[in-house]
Amino acid sequence: MLAVRWKVLLKYPSLKAFSGDVGYRGTAVDFAASGLGLALHISEKIEGKWAVLPKRWVVERTFSWPGNFRRLSKDFEILPATAENMIRIAMMKITLAKCV
Repeated sequence: MLAVRWKVLLKYPSLKAFSGDVGYRGTAVDFAASGLGLALHISEKIEGKWAVLPKRWVVERTFSWPGNFRRLSKDFEILPATAENMIRIAMMKITLAKCV
């Protein structure tokens, strides 16, 4: 997980903060602040009732869309680069469909 954050930070230097789930409290928040110099915003669950958490909903919805593509519903790909390209193709199709 740490290597992913470094790669993202190198690729997108204008990034100001990360968002995370409740499971990332503790050392991840400390690492983001001290190691990366960025804030890590934790989306807290609302106890006792169901509620949509805005930023968390966007991420979860975006991850669920490629699941509708048969080739991405299981891990069929052998090479990670092939899987990454299939995800890009699926997201382009989704984006184009939403624009029309």
